[in-house]
Amino acid sequence: MGAWLQRVQSQFILNFIEKDRWKYLVNGLGTTLRITIGALIIGAILGAVIAIVRATWDKNRETLRPGFGRSLLEVVNGICKLYLTVIRGTPVVVQLMIMYYIIFASSKNGVAVATLAFGLNSAAYVAEIIRSGIMSIDNGQFEAGRSLGFNYVQTMWHIILPQSFKNVLPALANELITLLKETSVAGYVAVVDLTKGGDIIRGVTYSPFMPLIFVALIYLIIVVVLTKLVGILERRLRNSDH
Repeated sequence: MGAWLQRVQSQFILNFIEKDRWKYLVNGLGTTLRITIGALIIGAILGAVIAIVRATWDKNRETLRPGFGRSLLEVVNGICKLYLTVIRGTPVVVQLMIMYYIIFASSKNGVAVATLAFGLNSAAYVAEIIRSGIMSIDNGQFEAGRSLGFNYVQTMWHIILPQSFKNVLPALANELITLLKETSVAGYVAVVDLTKGGDIIRGVTYSPFMPLIFVALIYLIIVVVLTKLVGILERRLRNSDH
């Protein structure tokens, strides 16, 4: 037992203490969180816009009068559907490499490119989550908005979106957890995130077990905390309905 503890101690010192290699994990974690938060903001805003366009078309295409407004909405809805098909139908790591090596080949800011790539990817899933929330709202709510003198945009903003967001908040929170884990492939474009930090330590010490286990534990702790917060959120939302 004593010999085993000594080996563990020596491995810990080799991987994290010598030459301050623990900083790779700390700095990598900071990069991972920055990418995740930035991508979450992009995904939430773009996803909400796409969801509103898609839900507006789905709910009103039978009653919209022919004209420029209907044609414009149909075209924009078609673009949104194409975007969702492409993003949801291709791996995120491929999208990331296309963004870094092709679209933004002249950029050396891997963190910004990765944030944009993950944000665009997340937006596709956020859009479908929010759209499902909007579609779950009874059409009578739109009529109630009109009876209050609201136009369509005001009704959507003041009545429909608050109710739909309440319904889909747990799903959006779970998307955040998924997004956090997806950022682990950012190292493909030379971004030193948490996973890449652990891999750098492994490459220097030739000792894969401890660096990778610590990376996994850090992800696990963050996900457990976020899952706990999602559970608390779900309970509060259920209680607010009574």
